Amino acid sequence: MEDDIQDEVMMVVLGLLLTEKPRTKKKNRIWKKAWRQRARGLYSPTSELEVTDRQGFQGLLRMSAEEFDYVLHKVAPLITKKNTRWRLAITAKERLALTLRYLATGESFASLSFHFRFGESTISMIVIETCKALHQTLRDEYLKTPTTVEEWLDVAKDFHHQWQFNHCLGAIDGKHIMILPPAHSGSTFRNYKGRFSVLMMAVVDARYMFRYISVGAQNRASDAGVFPGSDFEQALDSGLLNLPAADLLPGSDIQAPYVFLGDNAYPLRLDLMKPYASRQMDHQQRVFNYRLSRAHRVVENGFGIWENRWRVFHNPILLNPDKVQKMVFATVCLHNYLCAVRSDTYAPPGLTDTEDENHRPVDGTWRADGLGAMLPLQPGRCGNSSMAAKALRDDLKSYFVTPAGRVPWQDDYI
Repeated sequence: MEDDIQDEVMMVVLGLLLTEKPRTKKKNRIWKKAWRQRARGLYSPTSELEVTDRQGFQGLLRMSAEEFDYVLHKVAPLITKKNTRWRLAITAKERLALTLRYLATGESFASLSFHFRFGESTISMIVIETCKALHQTLRDEYLKTPTTVEEWLDVAKDFHHQWQFNHCLGAIDGKHIMILPPAHSGSTFRNYKGRFSVLMMAVVDARYMFRYISVGAQNRASDAGVFPGSDFEQALDSGLLNLPAADLLPGSDIQAPYVFLGDNAYPLRLDLMKPYASRQMDHQQRVFNYRLSRAHRVVENGFGIWENRWRVFHNPILLNPDKVQKMVFATVCLHNYLCAVRSDTYAPPGLTDTEDENHRPVDGTWRADGLGAMLPLQPGRCGNSSMAAKALRDDLKSYFVTPAGRVPWQDDYI
């Protein structure tokens, strides 16, 4: 009996041994593909370009080596990572060079992956983190809306000196930045062209620097609703911007407030002037429209330079709206910094609009490429204007044809 039990046990064990599957050896996990291990990043080529090909360096990153070092000094504390036992951290210089290359060219993450030998997900993370750091470190100095009377008067002096428009504090406009439809967003980001976008509204000064921007407005409402209800309108209405008090226009007894300049997508207010409707204009109205549009070109140039230099905005962006917002703030800070230092690398002669000796407009080279996939605001009705705003526009209209307010060439271009 005992022998029979032992035989049965042996048969069961033998059966288990015969049916057991051979164990496979677990593969070792690797951090990255072999071809990426050979030469990582553009650290060495970038360093070489600084010494051997400065023009190539400038074309690669949209700034000189000295300007790059200044920006790197600013952002390095926020983007420097620690080395680990397993691998060396990507340096701050590599992170900044990669981000600037992406913003300057709009190359896909897949393409940048072959150039820099980083994974696509790593590149995406680096770009957004670095953009956030650029905005955080540069905004206080290079993206600051004036808040004192003296600061606003300096802006107004520039407009008077360069564009002969008195009491002007900036030109305002907006653009649609094309994006992929965000998941589960429905028609929230659909614009008047039936495409998906985030909205950017900006105020630009006479030196093409952005003094205020707002990014990310949802676009189900018409573009005419961009300004009403915005934080900029609220700041104007509540007096938070500390605009200069109304003053006499030079050489006249006309008491006029300081104003911003907009186009037909914006409302007519005491602090915001827009052109007369183009139907049945008289001579003075045509002069006013010419003078306003001439000064308003600064915001067109501001957007044009910015989009031409940071060509990631030249085509629809394949990222979520919150990431696009971080990229806009970062590039606007860089734009203002490079304009402030008058970088010939960033804005070479001929890039912006100019005038010849007869004050005939000469288009800047940025206009040859246009604004790519960016769309202007849709003109529309902005509600009824106040009688006081209409009266102010009429006063300015009359002032621009007086000896104190006119410019000698204005009748040639109306």
